[in-house]
Amino acid sequence: MPSEFELIRHFFERPARSARLGVGDDCALIAPSPGMDLAVSTDMLAEGIHFLTGTDARRLGHKSLAVNISDLAAMGASPRWATLALAMPTADEAWLSEFSAGFFALADRSGVELIGGDTTRSSTSASIMICITIFGEVPPGDALLRSGAHPGDDIWVSGELGGAALGLAQRLGRVTLSNQDADYVTRRLELPDPRVELGLRLRGLATGAIDVSDGFAGDLMHILERSGAGAQVHYESLPRCAAFANLGDPELEQRCVLSGGDDYELIFTASATRRDDVERLARELKLPLACVGTMLEGERKLEFCDAAGRALPAAGGFDHFK
Repeated sequence: MPSEFELIRHFFERPARSARLGVGDDCALIAPSPGMDLAVSTDMLAEGIHFLTGTDARRLGHKSLAVNISDLAAMGASPRWATLALAMPTADEAWLSEFSAGFFALADRSGVELIGGDTTRSSTSASIMICITIFGEVPPGDALLRSGAHPGDDIWVSGELGGAALGLAQRLGRVTLSNQDADYVTRRLELPDPRVELGLRLRGLATGAIDVSDGFAGDLMHILERSGAGAQVHYESLPRCAAFANLGDPELEQRCVLSGGDDYELIFTASATRRDDVERLARELKLPLACVGTMLEGERKLEFCDAAGRALPAAGGFDHFK
């Protein structure tokens, strides 16, 4: 069986490109571009919580990096470097080959350089833990913050919501979908596409932003809490996965759209006077951007209403300790 260091050299070590020193020493050395702030985020993925046992290793390599890149996208930061810590019960070389291939395919496409990390044996017989720290760059004062939204701002969301949660429900056998719909929502769950270009283009346009990792309602509440404002969202305006139309289960649809996680779309706020600019950006990026509500003066309360303006029950997002 190969040693820890042989595994690192074989599957994860590459010559340093932009880092001054990459994988292979006690620390990596990086030099941010002159005049740039560093944006840093860490995410952990645990088997049985963030991904199902038996998830395709190549897709898992992609997703483990994608969820971190999404955090940079939500801040308007350009991805640059990452570290990877990996705990696994055995040194499965076939699994590592697929995992690293998925990881590096997205890293190369996104301009991310792996500069260090760690591997270790997990203490349980079937537990994989993945922890990535990612570093990006953003000009001083240009970062998109959760605290920047103002009463009267429009609330926007990119892409579509609920597909990843529906994919999880399908994988767990809770719903039956056509082969085409099942394949689509499984890809939404396992191969999220972080909205980096959107985040970069929102600098100077958006007033606040966050990515949808734990569900639209719960993540929008973070903007409300940090910005000290309320919001009203029109449920029918929320973009959603087309597979729901074929399913015919409005209760499940509402749970997935409002509270389902893993979509990794961006929620952002912008002045109502910039609506034409946002719509122009959507056309340029060929990415749907839907205006779904308004920030409100007053208490940090999130209200949903239906097409007739009637209030809908409150919804929340995923919480690891509830």
